[in-house]
Amino acid sequence: MKRYIFALSVLFVLTQCAKKPATMMVDNSKAWRATAPAAAPARDIELGTYSSFDLNNGLKVIVVENHKLPRVSYQLAFNHDALLEADKAGYTAIAGDLLSKGTKTKTKAEIDEAIDFIGGSINTTAQGIYASSLKKHSEKLLDIMTDMLYNPVFSQDEFNKIKKKTESALASSKTSPEAIAANIRSKVNFGERHPYGEVQTEETLKNIELKDCVDYYNTYFKPNNAYLVIVGDITAQEAKDQVNKYFSKWTKGALPSFGAPKVMEPRGAQVHFGNKDGAVQSVINISYAVDLTPGSADAIKANLMNSVLGGGIFSGRLMQNLREKHAYTYGARSTLATDKIKGYFNAYASVRNEVTDSSITQFLIEMNRIVNEPISSEDLKIVKSSTAGNFGRSLESPQTIANFALNTYRYNLPKDYYNHYLKNVDAVTVADIQAMAKKYIRPENCNIIVVGSKDQVADKLLQFDADGKIDYYDPFGNKIKEVKVEIKDGVTPSSIVANYLSAIGGTKKLGEVQTISQKAKSNIMGQDATIETHMSKAGKSAMTMSMMGMNIQEQRFDGTKAMIAQMGQKQIMDSGDELEEMKDAAKLFAQMDYSKPGYTMELKGVEAVNGANCYKISVKDPKGKESTEFYDMNSGLLLRSVVAQGPAIITTDYKDYKEVGGIKFPFVQELSGAMPVPLIMEVTSIELNKTSDDVFKVE
Repeated sequence: MKRYIFALSVLFVLTQCAKKPATMMVDNSKAWRATAPAAAPARDIELGTYSSFDLNNGLKVIVVENHKLPRVSYQLAFNHDALLEADKAGYTAIAGDLLSKGTKTKTKAEIDEAIDFIGGSINTTAQGIYASSLKKHSEKLLDIMTDMLYNPVFSQDEFNKIKKKTESALASSKTSPEAIAANIRSKVNFGERHPYGEVQTEETLKNIELKDCVDYYNTYFKPNNAYLVIVGDITAQEAKDQVNKYFSKWTKGALPSFGAPKVMEPRGAQVHFGNKDGAVQSVINISYAVDLTPGSADAIKANLMNSVLGGGIFSGRLMQNLREKHAYTYGARSTLATDKIKGYFNAYASVRNEVTDSSITQFLIEMNRIVNEPISSEDLKIVKSSTAGNFGRSLESPQTIANFALNTYRYNLPKDYYNHYLKNVDAVTVADIQAMAKKYIRPENCNIIVVGSKDQVADKLLQFDADGKIDYYDPFGNKIKEVKVEIKDGVTPSSIVANYLSAIGGTKKLGEVQTISQKAKSNIMGQDATIETHMSKAGKSAMTMSMMGMNIQEQRFDGTKAMIAQMGQKQIMDSGDELEEMKDAAKLFAQMDYSKPGYTMELKGVEAVNGANCYKISVKDPKGKESTEFYDMNSGLLLRSVVAQGPAIITTDYKDYKEVGGIKFPFVQELSGAMPVPLIMEVTSIELNKTSDDVFKVE
């Protein structure tokens, strides 16, 4: 991508020693070694040249020659701003994905085969198409690329597959604290009616139709809305010939205009909380929107200021404070992002529950310190050196020059902006850093976003909220309305559990059950699976999982020892933590033990689960293992349980209760947190008191 780098090594430029006069005498005392040589002033960088031209249809073409390797790449990038997708959030991403799923002349399989045959690569997104190959195959590559561009079929079958895949990804994101924090951050920083504040949900996914994707393609995939960046072993004339051959007949069209709404800044510090029951860590984001555009007069100075605070270098103040000084976290950093519409600031870390409030305090201390106290010249020197080094390493990639050229066009930068980049970095002063901090660091008006255990953390955060009230959000960043339900006198954890046992059949009926056999079906990583389980009142259990007609996993526990067989490997256990867990799990109706000595329960309040108000209780067994359980206030049924399984937090939702032999069982169980995507088990049959004891034998 980068045709001519006549550049010097950037680190060498910034750290080059001033040359000594030829007549300088050597001091035998070697005292000169005690002082580091002064750095030479930063020089302009010769980044090399690129050529550009426009087609009559409005397509802007940028060509960056780089003849080091016989490869060439083509990046088609569309220039429209982000759209407000409203109740169909996510449809543009699906449209971009569909471009690679088949054309009027080739199926997806044929496209994949053609790309593989030439050793190339191609991918499509809502923002454009990127393709690369050896130069000798560039014409074949362009045939495929432009076929995708001009002749997509937008297959209903492929559309359905993408929606299904997206649905799984959304289900998985609901259990990721980082994803939850990002969703809340988008909503509170920009607002729901701003393109950057939109969050795709399961509901918006359901609303998306194939027509929405076709309309997006027909509206915005126009040459007068696009840049084509060509990088590699190609001359300007060769590139022009190819562009005229493949892109000159592309028809331009009118483009709609869209103005993003004004972003409302937070008034005072506002705490926004995403609950994740059972979490042992809190994800902290301190964030807000900023007006900082790429290439603006503030951009370089503000970037250096953020580097001092926490912009990715280990010497950043947030890292030194929260990790090195207080040992609250493995890493604490900050981002100050530029954008032509609206940028943002975000300081973030994952910390232990017990130090969540202390960590926020230290974040705010460092934010206030950089605003109110000038940094040292040594700190400035370090971030300048780091910035120069990163810039220098980026020049090793030819694609860098292409991105520089594209940025120059997109953001109307001076053509020599990047040539003078290091000089502009070197010119930043201590006073500039403090001026940028005063302008862009706002500890007094910020969104404090925390995702973690509400029961263990939330109350400690009231001190940071200017209004003295914490707002709560679901995993997709939607604000949760406060549940105002009065807990009647006499309601206790014991009464809630007793009500549950009565609701599913009563203790007398439950006590008559000796064994339970259950068959269920599921889909695991795209493969259909059957799961057969057996449990005994005597504390025995057995499970077999099958796929494609083969048993892939089997385990048995006879009350004393266990056997686990997986993919032909068998293991017998008579001790260990795993055996103890199997003992604990081998209970027909665990709640019947909650009244026994050693168990403790606590009523945590009322929360909504899948639209139903539930009593939330925490349970600790005699071994100290904790779980959180949610019981429907109306039906008394258990709707959700949350338990830590090693480092994972396993959430199980119980649905579709049906009666078998006078006892109610959930025929749908949805487990999340244990796998990349939630595991949904649909029960196909349950039998009571019909299991032979041979099923539990360990051999």
